[in-house]
This record gives sequence, structure tokens and C-alpha cells, in this order.
Amino acid sequence: MINQRKFAAIDIGSNAVRLLIMTITEQEHREPIFKKTSLVRVPIRLGADVFLTKNISEENIKRMVDTMQAFKLLMQSHKIEKFKACATSAMRESENGEEVAQLILEKTGVEINIIDGSDEAAIIAATDLHALIQTDKTYLYVDVGGGSTEFTLYSKGKTVASRSFKLGTVRLLENMVSQEVWDEVEEWIKKITRNYTKIDLIGSGGNINNIFKSSGKANGKPLSFLYLSSYYQLLQSFTYEERITELNLNQDRADVIVPAAKIYLSAMKWTRARRIYVPKIGLSDGIIKSLYQEALEEANRA
Repeated sequence: MINQRKFAAIDIGSNAVRLLIMTITEQEHREPIFKKTSLVRVPIRLGADVFLTKNISEENIKRMVDTMQAFKLLMQSHKIEKFKACATSAMRESENGEEVAQLILEKTGVEINIIDGSDEAAIIAATDLHALIQTDKTYLYVDVGGGSTEFTLYSKGKTVASRSFKLGTVRLLENMVSQEVWDEVEEWIKKITRNYTKIDLIGSGGNINNIFKSSGKANGKPLSFLYLSSYYQLLQSFTYEERITELNLNQDRADVIVPAAKIYLSAMKWTRARRIYVPKIGLSDGIIKSLYQEALEEANRA
């Protein structure tokens, strides 16, 4: 006997807004199966507004309302049991973020939770990340977003340290990351990894997923430092237009992928890592896992 349930997550980032719909198949005496049913990505670059003007523009407020209305209809069509919307760096730092969230709630019925960097890291940790981590190894998990990057060090299956830095792809494009921030990240990573001899990276985010897809590697296989370094040089050798035409990248991916690759490469250098694993998980996956866990707990209490 099987039972299928559908949950959804809305991830409002600095570079794009995403809706992930997941079908969870429950079976007696077996672990549930999580399958991504639909992923919709809308390139609303809130970070370009907020990091420059401290506010979300009228144009992007309208686009956000339209997008949330569309997402709400999609979720109704899919017969979603439960959903949650989380906003990260851009809405967190915007002076009108709470106001925009209230407007969206009134117009669409979608409640937006504006979360901080530590919440973001905790939600991501609710994913299948621990299933991927071998208990005898050490990993630095690097989640690169438009406004911030979350770093978490895992060793022997446990979290050693976690921190969020205002080092994001949209910030870098807008020249809003000082050398002091880079130095601070380098110092922190070197400090927490000092006592570990062999470290692998785990990378998450749309950009590293795109790079992994381009590599043609089989799922579960890592990218080498050499591959990532050569791909970064390839990206830099092309103009923005050539990245769209020659590498078949979306317009809103063709610019941010370059600073993203730089962040991953820098983290690999500072940890002396030779490999980066790309499990294709992120905030949306963590939101759905958390929602499902909450639903199970509510059922047990009933």
C-alpha cells in the first residue's frame, strides 16, 4: 500500500525566485521517496535593487505579486498539501522587505518568511546532505547565492562550524564586496580547517549545478579542482553575449556564473580541496523536508 503526498517550497533569492513541487511516496516499513515533480524559476533579480538602493523597486514588487499569484495557482493545480515561502539576503536587507511581504500576503495569500543566514544553513542541513556525507571524512559545504554564501564544515558526520558571509554573486557583479570581506572569509575557512588534512567540498546553488551539468559527469561523481579551474578560465574568455550563444546559458545565469565559480574555486584553494561534489540540493529541498517532518509530527500528536 502506497500513499502519495505533495509539498511545495518557494525560495525568494537575490538572483531569482523558485517554486519547487515535490511528490513524496510513502510505503509501509520503508523510507519515503522524494521526487521533484516541478521546478519553476523566475529571474527577478531583487539583489540588484536592494544592494544598490536598499529597497525593492515598484517594478519588481509588481513582478513579485504576479509571480506569487502564478505560483499559488500552480500549487492549487498540483493539489499541494502544504507549502512554505522563504526569502533570503535581498528581502532581509531591503528597507521595504516587510512591507512587500505584507502586500504579497494581502494580494495572494502567500506568507513569506524572511530568514537569516543561520536559518538558511539550518534548513539546508535538513536535506539529504547527511546521507551523502561519509562519517570518516571531512567536508566544507558551500552554498553560493546572489546575496550571501553559507559555509558549513562537517567532520565525522557532525557539524563543526557554520557561518554566512555577504559574499554573493549579485553583490560581486555590482562591485559591492570589499577585499576585507574576501579576507575575512579566507581567514575563517583557513582557521576552521587548519586541523584537517584532507577535505572535500560539497557545492550547492544553481551555478554549480549548471557547471556540473556541462561537465557530463555521472551523478555522484565529483568535479576536480583542475576541471573547475579550466571551466572558470573558459567562462572568463567569453563575453556575456558569447556565454549565452556559445555555452547556451540563460541571460540571468550568464553573468552570475563567473563570480560563483570564483567563490567555489577560492573555497577549494583555502581548504586545499581537490574535489567538489554537487548533489543538486538547496534551500527548497530543505524547506520541503522540514514541512514533511512537521506534518509527520502533527499526525503523531493527533
